[in-house]
Amino acid sequence: MSFGPVEAIVIVVVVLVVFGAGRLSGVGKALGTGLREFREEAKVPPGEEGEGEGEGEAEGEAEESTEATKEEEKSS
Repeated sequence: MSFGPVEAIVIVVVVLVVFGAGRLSGVGKALGTGLREFREEAKVPPGEEGEGEGEGEAEGEAEESTEATKEEEKSS
């Protein structure tokens, strides 16, 4: 069984009827974003995910700002 141009046209018409022209652009954007994120994650070699490296820095900065706020409250 082959997939020809007639089948493609039928699928496009059904998708347009189901989603509508307005929502179709949003669905396409979400699909593209998901594929882009998947490709980026697929490029990272196993064992080099870098989990926690960027997160730890952000947490450390948040702790520092919280400590600075507490010190300011004590001094006033």
